[in-house]
Amino acid sequence: MTATSTSTLVPAELIARAAADPHRPVYHFTAPAGWLNDPNGLTQRDGEYHLFYQFNPYEPLHHRIHWGHAVSTDLVHWRDLPIALTPSDGPDVDGCWSGVLVYDGDTPTIVYSGRHGERELPCVATGSPDLVEWTKIAENPVIAAPPADVEVTAFRDHCVWREGDAWRQLIGSGIRGQGGTAFLYESTDLREWEYVGPLLVGDSAAGEAGAPDWTGTMWECVDLFRVGGEDGAHRDILVFSAWDDGVTHHPLYWSGRYEGDRFVPAALHRLDLGGRYFYAPQSMRDESGRRLMFGWLQEGRPDTAAVSAGWSGVMSLPRVVTAAPDGSLRQAPAPEVDALRDEQLVSFSSVLSAESVEVVRGDELDLELRLTLPDGGAVTIALRATDDDAERTHLHLQRHGDSAELTLDRTRSSLDPAVDASPRAGEVPVEVDGRLDVRILVDHSALEVFAGGVPLTTRVYPTRPDALGIRLSGDGVPAQLRVWSMHTVARDAAAAAGA
Repeated sequence: MTATSTSTLVPAELIARAAADPHRPVYHFTAPAGWLNDPNGLTQRDGEYHLFYQFNPYEPLHHRIHWGHAVSTDLVHWRDLPIALTPSDGPDVDGCWSGVLVYDGDTPTIVYSGRHGERELPCVATGSPDLVEWTKIAENPVIAAPPADVEVTAFRDHCVWREGDAWRQLIGSGIRGQGGTAFLYESTDLREWEYVGPLLVGDSAAGEAGAPDWTGTMWECVDLFRVGGEDGAHRDILVFSAWDDGVTHHPLYWSGRYEGDRFVPAALHRLDLGGRYFYAPQSMRDESGRRLMFGWLQEGRPDTAAVSAGWSGVMSLPRVVTAAPDGSLRQAPAPEVDALRDEQLVSFSSVLSAESVEVVRGDELDLELRLTLPDGGAVTIALRATDDDAERTHLHLQRHGDSAELTLDRTRSSLDPAVDASPRAGEVPVEVDGRLDVRILVDHSALEVFAGGVPLTTRVYPTRPDALGIRLSGDGVPAQLRVWSMHTVARDAAAAAGA
């Protein structure tokens, strides 16, 4: 297929509406306008990072999805490249859904889900060496149907890797009446696939439907990878996004062992305490050996508001994922994010008072906070607060032994009653001496928090222009704070148009 310029496809008035929206982030990656969801095809080639993503260039709605494409040398400054995949007559006429990029020898190869009506089946496209031109193979779809011996709830999204002399693939799915699953396939050529069986099957009857650790009736965006622990041991991680009857819930992961044709789970964990606000994550190992991960920050406002604004969906900042001694994961913004820091606005070490005190103002900020929490001690951080406190988002941390409860209160985040104000909460680890490092990245409506290596991602939509205050309170809690303003990352539209 011939590459089509992103700027040609996206209507100019849609781009103008998106640029005027005060809720649009400026240093997180967003599409030029229109709709963005899952990160796809993450790879690093010849020193450049490639981010593909689910994209509707025509309107901010999840419809007839394309693959957008951007490239970066540093993970934070992105240049738009031409659309990689576009729906066409055949198995992907209704959308080129999520997938991955692998290298078949010297040939870049995308494995993705083609959608035709209600059918979602694996398809393949091969690329030029620069990953710009993509050609769908004639054999699509490469798997004609889901396994015949089970009734599936859905069948889409791919994780593909080379193992010995064969390719292996996981496809997200669910077995009706049982739970979510990842079906395992094997191939020698990425075209003909043999069904091996379910790698692991969840139990949708375990726990309360919709609870933060409920595994759902279908697993989307499965991702299998290995991480090394501080003790020298390796752990296998199976990430999935819990889905049920058209509703996205939250990303979870199993830690355990991938052995033969099965995954033997040891423990189930929450990947992000923000739930659906960090959804459909995909990871990659870069040329330096780091495990990097991106996720989709869904909207928390109605579709009508997104349509009016001309855009929907934010990509998370890149995260480095590592193993903790207890078998869980730790996450942190990639060090490259530090390059976006501009002026240091605050630097102090103090003992916090019970009274809330404003320390800085802004909606494009990077905050680093080191707390020393006594057992039972608590700190509250007010973000995007108006002068009269009519709008504000509260982060509250309270220590109980070797952990702290992190609570996000959005009941007064916005005077707009249509936006989501549901709470988020979870446990984060605390050092023996009570030390807890917290990093908060504020980017208009996008909010990413990392506390003790555990993330909480969300969206907030204050309506008033004075919703800029950042306040701290914590009766007698020692704290060190540094705050930076952040650079706006301008989109290289000229490069995109000429690509």
